[in-house]
Amino acid sequence: MRIALGQFAVVPDWKVNLSVVLDYARRAVAAGADLLVVPENVLASDPDDPGLGRREAQLPEGPFLSGLIAGLRDTALTVAGCIPVPEADGRVSMTLFVVSRDGILALYKKLHLYDAFSTKESDYYTPGDDIPPVVTIGGVRTGLMICYDVRFPEMARRLVLDGAELLLVPAAWVRGPLKEHHWEVMATARALENTCYVAAVGECGPRNIGSSMLIDPLGVAVVRAGCGPDLLVADVSSEHVASVRRSLPVLVNRRFSDPGLR
Repeated sequence: MRIALGQFAVVPDWKVNLSVVLDYARRAVAAGADLLVVPENVLASDPDDPGLGRREAQLPEGPFLSGLIAGLRDTALTVAGCIPVPEADGRVSMTLFVVSRDGILALYKKLHLYDAFSTKESDYYTPGDDIPPVVTIGGVRTGLMICYDVRFPEMARRLVLDGAELLLVPAAWVRGPLKEHHWEVMATARALENTCYVAAVGECGPRNIGSSMLIDPLGVAVVRAGCGPDLLVADVSSEHVASVRRSLPVLVNRRFSDPGLR
């Protein structure tokens, strides 16, 4: 399966962001990709207005995803990213979508809210209550995570035990002391400790680090972006996952029980 990682800076106007995602989709198709992954919250963002996501939130059947699905109608491409979805309590859930020309294939509400480093996402967001699904894309079993989720190894392990060979991590990783190091170490660790691929796709711009990368099951960065807009393309191989798991059978050798939600 060929995967494209689309890194860009999200702006406050959702129509502009949709046009960027559709342009990346066209470029991904031209490169032969089966899957395009874009960052967390591609709907609307403004570093100086933390309440924008709540005000601009859309339902999955709203114009952003409807427009994206319509734009994929002549392609076989699948696209994954995140938008804020309004909830009954007045907050929103950061929701990872997987869509194609056939419509919405999967949705996942972010489990772990970023209440850390002087930020409190729970002021605006409500957490999900369900373990995300594992979906098959281009023949590869794919697990879904969002940004801060990558700091929780139990989640990645659960998805791999549920069959994932590839983990998607759309993110808006905020700049700060050693934050690039945290991002790289944890994306790499999740891949290596679970002998799977990790597609970690970060928003770039004045607030966030970018640094998108595809990590292979032995912890090697196959492709890596810098701090500006970029589209990376690489191949993901189920056969390579199986080969690594034969030579490094950590999933078989482990002695701890399967992780689950508490």
